[in-house]
Amino acid sequence: MKLEIKHASCGYGKQNVVEDISIKLESGEILCLLGPNGVGKTTLFKTILGFLKLRKGKILLDGENVHGWSRRRLAKALGYVPQAHTPPFPFKVIDVVVMGRTAYLGIAGAPSLADLDIAEEALDILNVSFLKDRIYTEISGGERQMVLIARALAQQPEILVMDEPTSNLDFGNQIRVLEQINRLSQKGLGVIMTSHFPDHAFLCSTKVALMQRNNVFTVGSVDEVITEKNLKAAYGINVKITHTCNNKGEPIKTCIPLLAG
Repeated sequence: MKLEIKHASCGYGKQNVVEDISIKLESGEILCLLGPNGVGKTTLFKTILGFLKLRKGKILLDGENVHGWSRRRLAKALGYVPQAHTPPFPFKVIDVVVMGRTAYLGIAGAPSLADLDIAEEALDILNVSFLKDRIYTEISGGERQMVLIARALAQQPEILVMDEPTSNLDFGNQIRVLEQINRLSQKGLGVIMTSHFPDHAFLCSTKVALMQRNNVFTVGSVDEVITEKNLKAAYGINVKITHTCNNKGEPIKTCIPLLAG
């Protein structure tokens, strides 16, 4: 599936937060959305997901304008992974994941055995089946994030939209989540994710959209977009991009902030 955002403008009330942005994402690609707070990353996500009305431009899925699509139809194409949250009730993990089947439920609204099988498969894909009968509010932050990803996978979408999937996670859990995102893209899933860390784009992205203030956008490959000059312009700090190798001996870049002496 191909997601195309063409000359999109979105915002709240009478104010546009994002204007004239164009992005493409195909199955198997990972697009990382970078930028400082307040430039409209979340606003853009809400518009893609249909939570906010698109003010100008088009959002296309496989060439079809999604304007007028029902929430149910959109949910079958786009899965959403929010930042980790705590629900008001102590649901079991399997119950949280089954909630991803909502778009497929009939009039009765009760999940079938097939829905339960799909939910269990989603947990299995992420190697967290051992959490199935645990209480969601009693597991760790990293485990909760995996459960939210499993819930989105249970929707059986073509594209995952992930809002800061590593937010509030320790370093180890950040890397584990990024590894799972890489695996999902290798299975053919398209992923669009936000992050506050340029290194995350080096670790798992095929494309980057760097959003700056005053509606300045730079979209392209990781090497084209994540440069010392662009990061200084976006975040207002000096950085050094250097090279190292991963555990396979493959070259990889990393971003080092240059702190004032």
